[in-house]
Amino acid sequence: MRVTASDLKQMQLFKYYRLVRKWACKTYNLTDAELELLIALDCIGRFTRQEFIEGTYTMSWNKQRWDKLRQEGWIETWRHRNRTTIKYSIFKTSFKCQQLISRIYRILLAEEDLPTSERSVFFKNKSYTDKVFNSAIDKMIRDNTR
Repeated sequence: MRVTASDLKQMQLFKYYRLVRKWACKTYNLTDAELELLIALDCIGRFTRQEFIEGTYTMSWNKQRWDKLRQEGWIETWRHRNRTTIKYSIFKTSFKCQQLISRIYRILLAEEDLPTSERSVFFKNKSYTDKVFNSAIDKMIRDNTR
């Protein structure tokens, strides 16, 4: 079954994409570019360091992005190089990353709601932006058409 543009519009898949993306970035301490890169890498499956670098060409330059994503457990090594027969390491997104991306898809498809508990980073109401996002999340949850 092939999904068309009209199918996506009818599903209203991207109606709350910005809100969900901002929630994920703030909750998991990621930048927008890092999250979108992780989504792209998850679609690839296994990738090399060169494919990671090629994926960052359209993003703002950040020399520490690779190290940050590796240290925080978003990317893990699938196969190490051995310098004789295997010339380079192969990486994949971690289980933690795959769970986050699956959760984003479930929220966009309205199978799950954004968390509204007191532990949520938006519900601390420290800034005006947090209050605006709280009201947007409430509106999203009450929306019967999504």
